[in-house]
Amino acid sequence: MFHLRYIRDMIPVVLSREAVLEQVERLARSEVLHNSESLCKLLRYLAEQSLEHPGATIKEYQIATEVFHRSEDFDPQLDSVIRVQAGRLRTKLASYYAGDGTEDRIVVELPKGNYTLHFHENPRRAKAEAAGEGNGNGHNHERTPQGANVDAGLRLARYAVPVLSVLLALALATLGMLLWRGSAPTAQPAAAADKVPPSIQLFWGSFLAPANEPWVVFSNATFVGRPETGLRYSSASTPTDAASGKVFDHYTGVGEVLAVHELDEVFSRLHATLRVKRGSLFSLDDLKQNNLIFLGSPAENLTLRDIPSTSHFVFQRVAVGPRKGDLAIATINPQQGEPLQSLASPADQALAEDYAVIGYKRGMESSRLVLIIAGTTTFGTQGAVEFLCHKETLEELLGKLNAKKVEELKPFEALLRVKISRGVPVETTLIALHPDQ
Repeated sequence: MFHLRYIRDMIPVVLSREAVLEQVERLARSEVLHNSESLCKLLRYLAEQSLEHPGATIKEYQIATEVFHRSEDFDPQLDSVIRVQAGRLRTKLASYYAGDGTEDRIVVELPKGNYTLHFHENPRRAKAEAAGEGNGNGHNHERTPQGANVDAGLRLARYAVPVLSVLLALALATLGMLLWRGSAPTAQPAAAADKVPPSIQLFWGSFLAPANEPWVVFSNATFVGRPETGLRYSSASTPTDAASGKVFDHYTGVGEVLAVHELDEVFSRLHATLRVKRGSLFSLDDLKQNNLIFLGSPAENLTLRDIPSTSHFVFQRVAVGPRKGDLAIATINPQQGEPLQSLASPADQALAEDYAVIGYKRGMESSRLVLIIAGTTTFGTQGAVEFLCHKETLEELLGKLNAKKVEELKPFEALLRVKISRGVPVETTLIALHPDQ
């Protein structure tokens, strides 16, 4: 005869709407989220939608227009803001439940691949309470705060025997079928949403061998001044900079930060990990021993000045004219229709356009790879990374390279134009592609 507790534990816990929303507010007030208004707004919206429309798909466009007030022409294929915010929220939730929320009754999760929140009873706390019942203390502990209907299992216990009978019959039938077939059950295929596109596997899979995880080396230019009064680039040729000793080398651009997040998402889908290092800590030993991904132009990622860099599209300061001193990308030996020089929007105008370079190279050891992804501004770098991480644009690049498998992927350099709106790359276009002979 089954003990009543075991019958109850086999019946899904019913969580009331009030209990779930209370947990959402607890999360919004937590240390990990209370300073992030945008993530709290996203969390509350997803919770309401998930409770009001269980099973329905929540669209990126819907979130963009209703939560973040993007315009009606918002295109999720061109603007990754929702994916980025969802990734940040997913990370914050995991951090909360690994720390302050360890003993919370209700767990709120945002699984990868969709925007529907999942709510379930915390198995750690349920296990602890089950152990308490097993000790025979005889107390009827309250199992859920604010009316969550956890004791629904008790009220449904009278239905458990016929349910268990049916389950037992199904189990016996399944066992009989397996014995008849003479084989073990095979794993179910992954859902279509979890499949990694061939273009992603081809391009980024080349960085997974040999076994060491690739390094992402992000730019962190040196600054002088103070953060609260203003910073400027440090110049080694300026005596006051060299002598001041007040140099900051722990800043990087917004685009580089979001680019690292985008790369981490891709490698997670490939069941692989990345290691991250700021440029000032890079050494030539790293170049010999690892596959490397550099983020940021040589103006900020000073490491690129010490290693073989791009040779078809080169970063240079404009020497003469109204844009003198601005950072540009010069095309060496341009082909017909290619620009001689590419510059971002002028500094006295809103940044609406930038340019970026992708350089896919062999490392100092022939078995190692070096990937350089650099815009003239931080947003150009972000746009170039997104170009390499999105299925459609990556397919376009691989098609032009005529690469259908890893062995056919040869060194190359590419020039990209990045359109920017309100500090977000919204469209990235391939405008020149040179094989690296």
